[in-house]
Order: sequence, then structure tokens, then C-alpha cells
Amino acid sequence: MEHKVGIIMNGVTGRMGTNQHLIRSIVAIREQGGVKLANGDTIFPDPILVGRNEEKLHALAKAYNIERWSTDLDQCLANSDDEVYFDAQTTVRRAESIKKAIAAGKHIYCEKPTATSLEDALELAKLAKEAGVKNGVVQDKLFLPGLLKLKRLIDSGFFGRILSIRMEFGYWVFEGDWQEAQRPSWNYRKEDGGGMVSDMFAHWRYVLDNLFGSVKAVSSFATTHIPKRVDENGNEYECTADDAAYATFELEGGIIAQVNSSWAVRVNRDDLLTIQVDGTEGSAVAGLRECKVQHRVNTPKPVWNPDIENPFNFSEQWSEVPNNQVFENAFKIQWEYFLKHLVADEPFPWDLLEGAKGTQLSDLGLQSSAERRWIGVPNLTI
Repeated sequence: MEHKVGIIMNGVTGRMGTNQHLIRSIVAIREQGGVKLANGDTIFPDPILVGRNEEKLHALAKAYNIERWSTDLDQCLANSDDEVYFDAQTTVRRAESIKKAIAAGKHIYCEKPTATSLEDALELAKLAKEAGVKNGVVQDKLFLPGLLKLKRLIDSGFFGRILSIRMEFGYWVFEGDWQEAQRPSWNYRKEDGGGMVSDMFAHWRYVLDNLFGSVKAVSSFATTHIPKRVDENGNEYECTADDAAYATFELEGGIIAQVNSSWAVRVNRDDLLTIQVDGTEGSAVAGLRECKVQHRVNTPKPVWNPDIENPFNFSEQWSEVPNNQVFENAFKIQWEYFLKHLVADEPFPWDLLEGAKGTQLSDLGLQSSAERRWIGVPNLTI
């Protein structure tokens, strides 16, 4: 039996919406024949592309054999055949559209941050609960090969007692004058929902919570290293949002996580994101796809001596964690989980309340930076 699921996909003309959610997730699922359920049934997504740019929508629909597209969100929400609303718009537009979708009785799946403030994010979670609609938030990094390997190590007890985590994220985003910027200009304007903290702390919250332990406190310093940039039209503008954040998080169990995030750093590491985990029994360093380990029995015994050449090649003393499975696109994996949750009621813990936790940490991170102090992270409920 085939379960056809109508999905209103709003905001798919943006880079993330086009590449990760449309092409590598929904189109890929359609091309593979849908999502198979344990009982032999199949879930087949039937998207309608929604946005403000008619030309882009038409081009995407034609390129990927999608029959339906529209510039009228209200009309789409009125169609009872489309039971899911997906949102990949810029953050400042997201909450209002999700509220409309909940009011129309749609199940919700959306990008994060879910809103620009904790109050709005919690309101979305509460409205969805009261309406009885299923809901989920994209938490893609949990399904990256490197982090899945880390999870495998944690579950096996490889680390012993985890002591600390060090995360390095970022790369040099060109200012837009002599080379075109790799990120849209709204990312660097606070009034448009931009900023490193608001963008990335939502990710760090679910990564830390799901892999290592709940975040209990934060100490953060956010700054704007590049004060002026050039936008897509060649016009110089003032950067009103932070482009870097340097944070320390205290996790349950006394684990300490140090996280540096910057769009003004040149990369001298294995990947754009690296996560080092140190434990009593072993350590690991994970990137987006790869993961290396060093067990206590393989740990070298260096002695500090600046008067001689370093006798160790430290990078060669780590072993690769094998794949041992086929890793699919992280966004596609979570889409399939959500569709199974929708049709077969399989578990899906990454709901709008989990999304609100990301916004909570962003707000507290900015508060910590402004007040130059540690701030506790209270439990969230609705």
C-alpha cells in the first residue's frame, strides 16, 4: 500500500532549501520509490513548492519533475490534501507562517532556529501541542557520518568517563568586495535574523544534548570581527550581527565543552567542523564525515622540551573509525524519520520544544556575552 503525503515546502528557493531539502531529500526519496515501512507499505512524498519568486519556483519544479508550485501560501494551506507544512524561509518569516499552518491543521516540519525569540519558539511548540499536530525540527548534524561514528563510540563505552569536548567551527567568509561572499548578506544583519550565535548555538544545543549531556550553563563572548561587508548588489553595508562566538558550556555530569565558531577564521584542521572528545579511556576527533580515535593503550608519552625538535608526528598516532555502513545524506535521513513518524507513528523526539531549546541557548549566549558572566540554562516545559 502506498501512502501519499502532500507537503507544502515553503522557502525551497534558498540555498539550503534547494540543495538539502528539495534535491537531496524529497527528490531523492521520490526517485528511490518512497520510504519503505516495516509492514511493506511505502510513503511517497507529493510536494508543492511555495515561495515569493515565481520564476525560481517554476524552474525548480521543471528541473525536478514536480508538478505543483505556488506563490500563494494561504491557498496552499487551504488544501486538505497537503497535510504537512515545511518551512525553510529566513528565520524572521518562519514563526508567522508556522502559526498559520498550525491553525490550518497541518503537521509541521521546519528548519531551525524556529523563531527569533524563545517566547515565540515556545509559543509554536505550545500551539502545535494544543492543536494535536505532529511536529519536528531539522537537527541534521546528528545524522552526519562523523557524528554517527562518535555516537557509536559513546554507546560502546569507548571513552570511559567523558571529560571534555572541544569544537572548532567556521571558515573565512569573503567580505564581498574583491571576492563574492559564500553566505547571504542577511546573515550579518541582526535586524534580518542574522548572527553566529542565533545561527549556530541552535546546532550546538542539540549536538551537545543528544550526544554528551544536557547543557546546564553557558559562558559566551560574541563579537563582530568584520564591521563592513558588500552585499549581493555590490553595496557596502554595516554588519550589525556577530560573526564569531567563543563559548564554554557546562554539561550534566561535569563535562566541559569549549566551542569556537567563526566566519572570520582560516581553516587549518581536517574539516570545517571538528569535535574532539577526551575521556579517561580514550579520545576521538570527528569531522563531518570522518572520525579518528586514540585509546589509552596507544596514547604516546610526550615530555615538554622546547629545546629539541619535536620527535612525535601526533597526527599519525590516531586510527580511523571504519564506516561499516552506508551513510546517506543527513537531511534525507531525518526526512525519512519524520515521514515514518507521520504515517506509522514511529518515534521522533526532535520536536518544536527541542527546537525552542536551541533558541533558548542562543538567547542566553547573547545575554552572557552582553553581561560578561556565566548563565544557567533552565529546563524548558510547555
